[in-house]
Amino acid sequence: QVPLVASGGGLVQPGGSVRLSCATSGHIYGTYVMGWFRQAPGKEREFVAAMRWSAGNTAYGDFVKGRFTISRDGAKNTVYLQMTNLKPEDTAVYYCAAAPTIESIRIEAQVTYWGQGTQVTVSS
Repeated sequence: QVPLVASGGGLVQPGGSVRLSCATSGHIYGTYVMGWFRQAPGKEREFVAAMRWSAGNTAYGDFVKGRFTISRDGAKNTVYLQMTNLKPEDTAVYYCAAAPTIESIRIEAQVTYWGQGTQVTVSS
């Protein structure tokens, strides 16, 4: 059983928006910090965003610059990544992740659970 199930990717035009979802179990949702990584073709996987319990405890990769917003829905055990003003360089496979702390989720090697990834392609 896949612990994290990501969805919502697809083809988006430059400047467009897309929302990714990551569904998980109640145990993982209630215990771990949830977040997102991405991996572009030929590049290493990089941290995108994470959220501990509320909007007041979030972290974002330096490249985000206010374009992405992470949120959580406890009723659905789901984490979302709203991406706006998308650029071609945002094209990547986006992975949902879960780690023990807001610090550890920034480090790929310290992630406890991974989702299967969802492709986002930004192109006209």
